[in-house]
Amino acid sequence: MAKVMIIGAGGVGSVVAHKCAQLPEVFSEIMLASRTKSKCDAIAHQLPRPIVTAQVDADNVEDLTALIKDFSPELVINVALPYQDLHIMDACLNAGVNYMDTANYEPPDVAKFEYHWQWDYQKRFEDAGLIALLGSGFDPGVTNVFTTYLNKHYFDEIHQLDIVDVNGGDHGQPFATNFNPEINIREVTASCRHWEDGKFIETPAMGEKKVFDCPENVGSFNIYRMYHEELESLTNHFPTLKKAQFWMSFGENYLKHLEVLQNVGMTRIDPVEFQGQQIIPLQFLKALLPDPGSLGPLTKGQTCIGCIVQGIKDGKKIKKYIYNICSHEAAYKEVQSQAISYTTGVPAMIGAKMLLQGKWTGKGVFNMEQFDPDPFMEDLNNYGLPWTVIDQKD
Repeated sequence: MAKVMIIGAGGVGSVVAHKCAQLPEVFSEIMLASRTKSKCDAIAHQLPRPIVTAQVDADNVEDLTALIKDFSPELVINVALPYQDLHIMDACLNAGVNYMDTANYEPPDVAKFEYHWQWDYQKRFEDAGLIALLGSGFDPGVTNVFTTYLNKHYFDEIHQLDIVDVNGGDHGQPFATNFNPEINIREVTASCRHWEDGKFIETPAMGEKKVFDCPENVGSFNIYRMYHEELESLTNHFPTLKKAQFWMSFGENYLKHLEVLQNVGMTRIDPVEFQGQQIIPLQFLKALLPDPGSLGPLTKGQTCIGCIVQGIKDGKKIKKYIYNICSHEAAYKEVQSQAISYTTGVPAMIGAKMLLQGKWTGKGVFNMEQFDPDPFMEDLNNYGLPWTVIDQKD
């Protein structure tokens, strides 16, 4: 039994709070904190048992340190904005508390997804006797564990990895994003990078397209190649990989809206002057778009996220596909959030559970693939994200 502090009261924070509250034998006390306390209170009212809520600006390291020290949790679960990762890591070090997140740090002024900023904290966490677990969402997170699981149980060497993220859901809105609009649009408009022959190759954003047929009648979707942060850590920890790519599905309506918004400058992340004030167009656009949290009761359909891995077993080439299918409607029925938040929030709870139960241990900064995948995979089946492994044909 342990106390945990969850920072962030968006869609993912809500799911993490719900899932942690369902396991009082692991999470004995829970604090949910964010910049807007009323959001925390609204989530708290949905939960099956009482939790503590608090207001805090995660960019204010001094105030956050004081709050962590006052509550004295064993672990801080960071589901705030990626820009805030380093500030929260600093506060955890100041307070002597373990840390985990679901997405890597990115600087506010450039869409650049790299782990080196957080990997640079290795010695500080190691010297403090603390652990920092990075990227315990779905992608990154489950996709890392999926890859590790296949490598452990099905392959002697893995040579190619294709991560495929399909959202087959429909929210009925003209244009909306399924998670934070600012983060979503920065991600999909950034230049693509994929790993090939020992190096990353940069290509235009979503410049490569193909049709992907999902299993279990989820449907066929256009998927586009883009960069995602787990490629950096996976290619680092699996040196036998010769090629690694990330693919995501997008509908034509989403892409057409995004193209127009880019053409008129609304996706810019540099400040512009408007009526005597400096504004960032993408942040202004975020204020105009539907709150992703409001899409829960509207979204129908399923997500299908998984890893296609090719490699060698007993001298023979094989190809496996491991995936999870998650229903938007079922997710909303359980935790009042759609499946995008659910598929990120459940692995965050499971990652925290791994640390608190001592199934994953260490001192320093770690990515998900550095641990034994088996207990995490077992809990995916137990807590709402069951998975399947099949042979994959070309």
